[in-house]
Amino acid sequence: MTQKLFLVGLYRTMLSIRLCEESLVVPISDGKVRCPVHLCSGEEAIAVGVCAVLENTDYVFGNHRSHGHYIAKGGKIDRLVAEVFGKESGCSRGRGGSMHLIAPEIGMLGSAPIVAGTISLSLGAALASHIRKENRVCVSFFGDGATNEGVLFESMNFAALKKLPIIFVCENNKYATHMPIAECRPACNISDIAKPFNILNARVDGNNVLDVYDVATEAVDACRNGRGPYFIEALTYRLRGHVGPDDNIQGSHTDIRPKEEIDTWRKKDPIANFEKRLLDEGILTELEIMEIKNEIEQEVLNAHSFAQKSSYPKENELNAYVFKE
Repeated sequence: MTQKLFLVGLYRTMLSIRLCEESLVVPISDGKVRCPVHLCSGEEAIAVGVCAVLENTDYVFGNHRSHGHYIAKGGKIDRLVAEVFGKESGCSRGRGGSMHLIAPEIGMLGSAPIVAGTISLSLGAALASHIRKENRVCVSFFGDGATNEGVLFESMNFAALKKLPIIFVCENNKYATHMPIAECRPACNISDIAKPFNILNARVDGNNVLDVYDVATEAVDACRNGRGPYFIEALTYRLRGHVGPDDNIQGSHTDIRPKEEIDTWRKKDPIANFEKRLLDEGILTELEIMEIKNEIEQEVLNAHSFAQKSSYPKENELNAYVFKE
C-alpha cells in the first residue's frame, strides 16, 4: 500500500464515521430513533488509528459509544444505521440498537452500555487466543469512567500474569458522563494505572490519528510477540452530548462543560486538522476531498434508504436469540 492510499484510507474512515453519525442527529431529535444513541464525534481518530493496525481476524470489544469502533473495524454503514432504527437488517438484527453492535465476521465481537462491561469479555477472548496459539490480538475500548471499576484492575492483573495479547484502550474524553475527571480521580494521568502491573503503556494525543496509529503499531507488535498486554490512554474530547446530539436541550440542561473548553477542543477536531495536513502536504486536493465527501454522503444516504425499507423484527420472534437452541 502506498503512503497516499494509507493516509487517504485513514481520512476516509474517520469521515465515514463523522458523516454517518451526523446523519443521525435529526432523526434522534425528531424522535424517529427510539433507542439511546451516544455519538463519538470528535473521537474518531482513536478507533481509526487503532483498527488500522489490526487484522480482520483480530478482536475488538466496544462500549456505549462504539459506532466508530464498528466502522473502523470494517462494519457496514447500512447495517449500523438499520440497527440504530431497530430494523431486522441491522447488524444485531434490530435487537440491540446503538449500544449493542456486533459483527463477528470482521472481528467486532460486541459492545455494551454497562461501564467496563466488555473488559472482562476482551480478557477472555485474549486468553482463548493465547491458549489456542492463534496469534490474535484483542482490543478493549473503554472510557475514562471505566477506570474506576474494579474489573479493569482485575483484568489487567490477570492479563499481565498470563502475558495475554490484549490492548486496553482508554478513550479519555475528560468526563465520566457529566463528571469532570479531576473530580473523580486524585491523579488524572490514567496510563499510570498500568505501571503497578508491569504493563507496557503510553499516553497519546487521541485527536492525532497518526500518533494513535504509531502507538497502536507498537502495542500490536508487543502482543503478537508475547510481550503483551499493553495499555493506551488516548486523550480526546466529544463534540456532541453525552447521549444524543446535545445535552442542552430545553428542560434538560446537563452539560456542565465550559463553553471556552468546548471551543478550544473544536479547534483540535481530528478530521479537520488531518484534512488540512493532507492538503498542506499535497496528498489530496480540494477537488479530491470534495469527491470523497460526496461519495461518503451518498453511501450514508443509501444506508438510510436501506434502513427505512427494512422491516422491524417480527413480534413472534421476541424471544429468539435469547437462549441457545
